[in-house]
Formats: sequence, structure tokens, C-alpha cells
Amino acid sequence: MKYHNDLQKIFKVQNKIKDVHPFLGKVFPIAIAENGKFFVFDADLSGKRYIFVKKALTPMPVPKGVRAAFPLECYEDKVACVISGEIFESLEGYVTIFHEFMHCHQWEICEPKLKQELGVTQKAMANIDYMWELNYSFPYNNIKFTKTYSLFLKVLGESNADEVFKYRNQLKQILSKGEFEYMVWQEWKEGFARFIENQIRRRLSLKENHHGIEKSFYRISFYEGGSRYIEFLSKRGPELLKDIEKLFHKILGSD
Repeated sequence: MKYHNDLQKIFKVQNKIKDVHPFLGKVFPIAIAENGKFFVFDADLSGKRYIFVKKALTPMPVPKGVRAAFPLECYEDKVACVISGEIFESLEGYVTIFHEFMHCHQWEICEPKLKQELGVTQKAMANIDYMWELNYSFPYNNIKFTKTYSLFLKVLGESNADEVFKYRNQLKQILSKGEFEYMVWQEWKEGFARFIENQIRRRLSLKENHHGIEKSFYRISFYEGGSRYIEFLSKRGPELLKDIEKLFHKILGSD
């Protein structure tokens, strides 16, 4: 079947990187979006070979270039890496698959539970806003925010703990509760996946991904900020990289 050999290459890449982080030892279902359909593959009982399991209509239009992770209604609500076929054309594409696998882990371990604890989620659900993670109206152009987040990133690079926590507290004061929660959510969810992604890139001698560090700030800036903050926190508490629920609370400042 089409993509069969491409999918098996995932295990070859996995063998090169699996000691980077324990989560990389597990693969997840993959749904390839093509012509309004999902072609769903999952690992066989050996866990070392992808097999075709089903074809289903996509519940909404899925564009070429999709890179996502979410539960598949058509496959018992199992969380899956959702992609389009051209991802297999480069080694970087395979790195992206493992980035999405990190989101699958987050979903399996604690994401739904953590989401429901957040006021920003509760408000979005009350407003039937299911796209809030992408469309939240964050004050990226607030001068106090941009100045403080810039300083926060700067001192993270210097590993200056006192300054890091000083600016972190200032961000909490500048932003509303919902705004701060939104920032933390993106830092945790995307920041963790990017942190692992860049470790994989180093192992495979690929250029690291620091997209979003440039100004002006926007949602992707929190991917980079989160990755750097997670690197900082994990140096002080290495166990946080495995206990990602505890990591979330550490970023939120509620631990």
C-alpha cells in the first residue's frame, strides 16, 4: 500500500533517537489526510511495524500540510498524529512526526484534565469557542508585555534564576488571569514538544527550530519561550521532563 515504506522508516529514525527521552520509545496511530479521507495506520502487536487499519471520511476539511495531534472519532477516539503525505519527503518531516507524538503523550497523560482546570478553557467552552488555542485574543502588542517577555527571554539565555522568576512574576501582574493561563498553556503544550524536537534535531545533525523568537511577538513566540523556560526549569529539576503534569504546574507557578 502507498506510504507503507515511508511509515516503516519511522522506526529507523526512532532507533537513532529513542534514548533522547523516554517518550520517544512509543509510537502512536497515524492518520494521513488525503482527498477528504483519513487513511489510518497503527503499530502492530510487535510495536515495530505500521499496518493499515481503516479508511474514513474526515469530519472537516483537512488541508495539505496538516501537522496535528488529536483523538480520531473514527478510530475509537484514540489520539493520533494527523499529517499529509508529503511529510515523508524529508528527514525533517520525520522529526515533525515525533514532535506530534509528544502532543499525543500530553493528551494521554494529562492534557484534558489540565485544560478543564483553566478558567480560560471554561470561558471558551461557555462561548462554544473550540478554536481558542489558535484564536485567543492575546495582547501581544501591549508594551509592558513585550518589554517584560523580551527581558524574560534574555535572562533565560543567561540562566539567571533570580531575574527569570522576577520577570515571570511581573508577567503575572501585567496579564489578566486568562491571558496568563493562555500563555502558560502554549508554553507547556508547544514548548515541551519543541524542546524535545530540538533535542532530536541535534541528534540527527539538523538545524534547530527557533521560529518565533523574532519580534513582533505572536502565538509561536510562546513555543520558543516555553521551550527555553522548560530547559531552564529542567536543569533545576530534571524529573520535570518526565512528569509533564508537574512541569505544567511549575510553569503556571501553582506548584
